[in-house]
Amino acid sequence: MSRYIEGGVKINSLGEFFGGQDDKPVNVDIRELHSFKNHPFKVKDDEDMEKLVSSIREHGKVLEPGIVRIIPSGGYEIISGHRRKRACEIIGLKEMPVIIKKLTDDEAAIAMVDYNLKREVILPSEKAFAYKMKLEALSHQGKLKEEASEDEASRRTVGKLESADLVGQIFGESGRQVQRYIRLTALPVELLDMVDDKKMKLYPAVELSYLNEKQQKILINVMTEDDAVPSLTQAQQLRKLTQEKAFTKESVHAILSVSTEKERKVTIKQNIISRYFPPDITEEEIESIICTLLDEWQKNGGKS
Repeated sequence: MSRYIEGGVKINSLGEFFGGQDDKPVNVDIRELHSFKNHPFKVKDDEDMEKLVSSIREHGKVLEPGIVRIIPSGGYEIISGHRRKRACEIIGLKEMPVIIKKLTDDEAAIAMVDYNLKREVILPSEKAFAYKMKLEALSHQGKLKEEASEDEASRRTVGKLESADLVGQIFGESGRQVQRYIRLTALPVELLDMVDDKKMKLYPAVELSYLNEKQQKILINVMTEDDAVPSLTQAQQLRKLTQEKAFTKESVHAILSVSTEKERKVTIKQNIISRYFPPDITEEEIESIICTLLDEWQKNGGKS
């Protein structure tokens, strides 16, 4: 039987993520539990947190143990369970059940990302930094394997796209889509927040990620002054300005002040959507799946 914990994570058992049978949990002082380094997932005191707090209060304890590993300097690093720890702090519980695992830095990063990306609601920024973390961990592991190989040419055959394919495989996303999300990590917080708040779409944001820091600051100022958000066409024009070394505040104003040609929008009827997607799937997930399929279609030369 599947269980939903941690704000909507659907799992069958802890062994699904960490291999083998579930280990015996032990109670640990929450003061000894430390966040995963550069943890990409936000812990908010929101409605989902209230539900988690209510559930723990109702049962008088945390039902699903967290996953941790020992920190050499003392205490434990949380692999999964950041929100449960926060709920314990809100309630005033002194201890939390955890399962202690022996994991390398890269194994821990991969496990943490794979677990948390199973949550029902994931912000684009969370997915971006999580994908980046997992790609880096897989790359580290790949380097260790490559040392045993004598064929230098074969080492170079696994490119960035193939690595990104591995990252997205478990979540049904193509390598190209993974790369798009990772590009978001190059955005300043002002633009990244707009993507999270659905004020800017993914594809324009990816184009803007190629602007340098100074250019992004100019863009944000112009967006504020003009009360404008770049469309995909405008974002592509802004990126072209950088290639032509013509990126100035005036040129950005000129682009954002002019209505671009109407971008193509394709609407898929609800009865067709329901034929292929369950009712509980989000619009972002539908878009991601369609993009993945289109990437495969494009890879095959536009042939089915």
